[in-house]
Amino acid sequence: MKESKFALWVEAARPQTLAAALVPVLVGASLAWQSHSLNWVNTSVGLICAFLIQIGTNFANDYFDFVKGSDTDERIGFRRATAAGLISAEAMKKATILTMGLAFVLGLYLVWAAGWVVLAIGVLSLIFGILYTGGPFPLGYNGLGDIFVFIFFGIVAVMTTYYVNALEWSEASFWASLAVGALCVNILVVNNLRDVEQDRKSGKRTIGVLFGEITLKFEYLLMVALAFAIPPHFYVQLGYNLWIMLPYLSLPLAAYYTYRIWTEQDKTQLNPMLERTAQYMVIFGVLLSIGILMN
Repeated sequence: MKESKFALWVEAARPQTLAAALVPVLVGASLAWQSHSLNWVNTSVGLICAFLIQIGTNFANDYFDFVKGSDTDERIGFRRATAAGLISAEAMKKATILTMGLAFVLGLYLVWAAGWVVLAIGVLSLIFGILYTGGPFPLGYNGLGDIFVFIFFGIVAVMTTYYVNALEWSEASFWASLAVGALCVNILVVNNLRDVEQDRKSGKRTIGVLFGEITLKFEYLLMVALAFAIPPHFYVQLGYNLWIMLPYLSLPLAAYYTYRIWTEQDKTQLNPMLERTAQYMVIFGVLLSIGILMN
């Protein structure tokens, strides 16, 4: 049965990765609520922009990986619409421009509401979303993808969400952003662990290609450890009550997923592990947000 165009575009948007857009806004908004400065309109617009930037980045990855020849028949990751011939490269390019453009237009409201600093942050987010796989020095092809994800989907996203609500920066939002960024990086870690052989053949120099699979496994473990270091910091250094330790309810799940990353030999099984890692980010983010709200 022929797949509908709508279903193909939904698949190309890669909804399994959208936790990277949702959780930073959720945590940043929770901190704004806790400080009595939540603005529902600004938060809603920020969330829509975050989703659009994430989807636009996914479309750009689909397009540029096809153009650069990185997506081949040997790919064991999720199907790429352009490489599979389901959506033309030109259509994917136009979708990238349209999605990023819509994010920019909607983001102008936040510039009006919160000031010019939001314009600078938004434009940089859009540019680096394209440069992740595009441009003369694509970040994802040169071992810098993890840093990009940690900064923009962690630190920048959480702190800016707080800022567009409170109109000031927050130390607590910085510390919370480290946990969010770490768990977001782990989505990329699973992706790179799965694709390390194909990336090596196509000249894509991810951390896994440069330093080996064991480095990716240590990175996954380190990012989990960083995430779990943040609630105690809130409790001891920032004066939050014990509710902030709620994310520790998810520790057994984090330990199990880390074990799977270290022991899984069948690379095809890393597709569901990528989805579970993204789902885990949501679980941790919800628990952390509840812990913040209960203070």
